[in-house]
Amino acid sequence: MKKFLTTAALLTLAGASWAQEKTLTVYTYDSFVTDWGPGPAIKTAFEEICDCTLNFVPAGDGAALLARVWLEGARSDADIVLGLDNSLIESARDTGLFAPHNGIPEALSLPVTWQDNIFMPYDWGYLAFVYDNTSGIEVPNSFEELAASDISIIIQDPRSSTPGLGLLFWVKAAYGDQAGTVWRGLSDNIVTVTKGWSEAYGMFLSGEADMVLSYTTSPAYHLIAENDPTKSAAEFSEGHFMQIEVAAKLKSTGQPELADLFLDFMGTEAFQTIIPETNWMYPVIETALPEGFDSLIQPQPVALPPLTVEYRKMAMDEWLAALSQ
Repeated sequence: MKKFLTTAALLTLAGASWAQEKTLTVYTYDSFVTDWGPGPAIKTAFEEICDCTLNFVPAGDGAALLARVWLEGARSDADIVLGLDNSLIESARDTGLFAPHNGIPEALSLPVTWQDNIFMPYDWGYLAFVYDNTSGIEVPNSFEELAASDISIIIQDPRSSTPGLGLLFWVKAAYGDQAGTVWRGLSDNIVTVTKGWSEAYGMFLSGEADMVLSYTTSPAYHLIAENDPTKSAAEFSEGHFMQIEVAAKLKSTGQPELADLFLDFMGTEAFQTIIPETNWMYPVIETALPEGFDSLIQPQPVALPPLTVEYRKMAMDEWLAALSQ
């Protein structure tokens, strides 16, 4: 482990390394760069220390991000990809497109041990089904109860969306060989499968389903930003999938030092304090959380096996087979 770099140290390093402004291009998911997402504030904060231009490029949800970079290969304009997660790491590693980072900061604080030398975490959270707590639905506390109910749900496509892929792993980890049976039971609950999270959540807010696949932290947005206490997350007895979002630099980057500076910057308070009230996830270092986060459910994580490419294919095949019947 390297010693954690303060913002002041990063400023000194930046000033010594770049006398002329350069551009760092970061591919990320669409919601990250919206006016209400973390992108604008992070751009401002990083450009204050880097003597550079930080260029965020929206490229779909997490799985779509990886697909785009894989297709572009060494010709990609990206220096960094931000928005993959622990469900995609092994697939991303197998592309051979990503380079090691400088090292894990000592200040890193996650519910699990993190030792990956390529993919650097920047936030985390638990997947959950979010609902309107004034709707009067009988809230399920397991996938089996959800499947047995007439509750309508919207989920995301695991072929393009990291929450969608996390849901596959969640069901597979909880039910093992019976995952296909659970998916067959859930198939008539599913109103639609969207390409990404933003579309799914927007449809839910428009009243097109009783519940939507999102995060335990999603109700905090409504409570803090909208003063709306009517959204809650259902706690499932099987435990919940813990998503850890990561970034990594490409081997083909023309700005390797600037890319390393950005990855280091992700572990500072200047970056991490932006996350809770813009990306509505938990930070990866110890920092004060906004009032309202204390009202969120605190679920147990589901026990996950290694999320290998083979395991992903197995879970995907079960899902496709169940929903095609």
